[in-house]
Amino acid sequence: MELHQLRYLVAVADSGSFTAAAASLHVSQSGVSAQVAKLEHEVGHRLLERGGRTVRLTDAGTQILPHARAALDAVSTIGSVSDELSGVVRGNLRLGTVIGCTIPGYLAGFADFRRAHPGVHVSVIEDNSDRLIADLESGRLDVALVAHAERLPRAVSAQTLVREPLAAVVPADHPWASKTSVTCAELAATTVLSLPVGTGVRSALSSTCAVERVDVVPAVAAHSPESILSLVELGSGVGLLTPSMASGHRTLAAVPVARSTRSMLSLTIGPAPSAAARAMAAALAAHLLPTR
Repeated sequence: MELHQLRYLVAVADSGSFTAAAASLHVSQSGVSAQVAKLEHEVGHRLLERGGRTVRLTDAGTQILPHARAALDAVSTIGSVSDELSGVVRGNLRLGTVIGCTIPGYLAGFADFRRAHPGVHVSVIEDNSDRLIADLESGRLDVALVAHAERLPRAVSAQTLVREPLAAVVPADHPWASKTSVTCAELAATTVLSLPVGTGVRSALSSTCAVERVDVVPAVAAHSPESILSLVELGSGVGLLTPSMASGHRTLAAVPVARSTRSMLSLTIGPAPSAAARAMAAALAAHLLPTR
């Protein structure tokens, strides 16, 4: 049994196919298939069900996969500890961000990290915050920028960057533009445009409406706040975002949602972070954390 065989097994399990695993590992598909077959021979069990375009874990594979991950993580940790003892930061880093991240300071912090630690290979994963948080907790990500309304898991360390209530975004000449606030009941009676399930805004909306015992289901869910703001300008409905997302749009008004749960943006780091993860978190924090 060799480490690269475990690495190939994990890659196939994560990607769902030998083709995708080979592409992510930059090796041939036949090489991945051959090495996984050798691993199956070594352990004496079939680990993957091969059929059609997708691959599924067998019962044996399901039981062995966590141990394969743990073995690879242990080897990675040994390398990280050795590098730290030598004062060197290198290796692989998995950074997660909300989809279409344009947060001021994020790119500046990322650039600072790359200049300071060119030996670290960084993979950037964009996804909904719910999945980013789950991947951070499980160790599939090292550092992440996530939006949320609920308390984060205990295993995840976080620094909150922004904490905002929800706002109904309407054209400046809309009847709501002069209101001091709008309720969930009013939102439920109109066409709402918002971010998808799994984002901080939608989590805050669900929490706020649960307290009010009102169900608000957005008619349109888009990943980009800019897309929602453009649709609002075109008269397609009321945007449900945060005030900062609508800032700079002079033709629009952001009206607070009454008794709103706060949507938070946090810089998070997973359990047992490597030196590279700590360095990335520090570089991002230097640009993202509000100055006192």
